[in-house]
Amino acid sequence: MGSEGPKDVVIHVTGFKKFQGVPENPTEIIVNNLKRFVESRGLPVGVTLGSCTVLETAGEGALPVLYSTMEAGTQKGNEQVVWLHLGVNSGATKFAIEQQAVNEATFRCPDELGWKPQQAPIVPEDGGTLRVRKTCCSTKEIQKFLKKKGYDAMISDDAGRFVCNYVYYQSLRFAEEKGHKSLFVHVPLFSRIDEETQMRFAAALLEAIGATC
Repeated sequence: MGSEGPKDVVIHVTGFKKFQGVPENPTEIIVNNLKRFVESRGLPVGVTLGSCTVLETAGEGALPVLYSTMEAGTQKGNEQVVWLHLGVNSGATKFAIEQQAVNEATFRCPDELGWKPQQAPIVPEDGGTLRVRKTCCSTKEIQKFLKKKGYDAMISDDAGRFVCNYVYYQSLRFAEEKGHKSLFVHVPLFSRIDEETQMRFAAALLEAIGATC
């Protein structure tokens, strides 16, 4: 597509490995299978699935892979780069589109590398733990798109204070610096919404982001 047309959208996706209480993280399975699933279905013209990366469920422990992945996802020409992070909410029964992250790490249990911060700023130079960063993605339009596809997705203002919020905050900060966009979506366990449905949801989510960015 030419520079005078709409931007091509390149979406890089991350998920997480297991953590305490969740021996099988659905986002690890979704992210590992997403390329093959999307290739079999196709994506709309102008929307490309970039990298698919699974992170350790650890705050500081996830950052080296997160940053190296994000640095590699540089913007080329007339592209809009979007970072889509998937995490699991083991108590949820529906999908949740997270609008923001808070500069606070208060882990209810140690992460997979044994870290358990309490009321600590994620990025000290950003100020205190009340600092909020919001996504530039059109969460309401994404929700509307997904609902038309038959998926029960809610908009959330609270991504928790565990590793999901930690990674989202770092990603939002990085995305702002680079002119990218970042979005976090929580999914339920497969026991609540089965794997096939969640794979179809992930593909629809890519379409929704492509249509609204």
